[in-house]
Amino acid sequence: MSYLAPGSPENVALAQHVNGRLRAESRIIAARAFLFRAIGAGTFVALAGIGAGAAAYGYAYMNQYESAAERIASAMQAALSDVTLKTKGEVTLTDNTLKLEGLPKGNAVPTPTQTQLGQDAAPASKAPVNTTFTVFKQVPYLDGQIVSGWNFRANEEKPFQQYCYFSRRSNEPKGQVEIKIDLAMDGKVLAQPAKSDVNLAILASNCVWFDGKSL
Repeated sequence: MSYLAPGSPENVALAQHVNGRLRAESRIIAARAFLFRAIGAGTFVALAGIGAGAAAYGYAYMNQYESAAERIASAMQAALSDVTLKTKGEVTLTDNTLKLEGLPKGNAVPTPTQTQLGQDAAPASKAPVNTTFTVFKQVPYLDGQIVSGWNFRANEEKPFQQYCYFSRRSNEPKGQVEIKIDLAMDGKVLAQPAKSDVNLAILASNCVWFDGKSL
């Protein structure tokens, strides 16, 4: 219940005072809301800046190590491209030593390796095994070739047996046929067959013997 008459100066003054207070409080609330929004926006911008800076730093850090690795790889490649490797070695065959320096000479006698000789190979019966190997020399002759064979025992420098024969392959209706004519043994020409048009001595002149002459 109001003790003031409606429209009286006191009532009007009170209403104005109340309205002014309400407007002031509204402005305070609006200012606080703006302050909070500004703080939130500032915080967002600051965090975004920190994140962008961290990403840029990480990218630069990774690129630094990648570029360093690339520089090291390039330096190693350049260094290796100018390197020339030279090797020398020795292959030991039981009591003999075969020195390897470059390619073997054309007249050198081939020597099989331990693997080629198969020293550990044995039959199921466990019987003793004698190891030999053969060196072949081929000389083209007419439509075939003169083949000389040198049989070696393991660890021996000279062949224990030599032989020579003429070989030729021909195509027949039933298939390919090999013709083989024995010519000589251990540097000596075999006996001339009675019924043969082939001169063994002429063909045997193309045989290749280990010491270059008959034994």
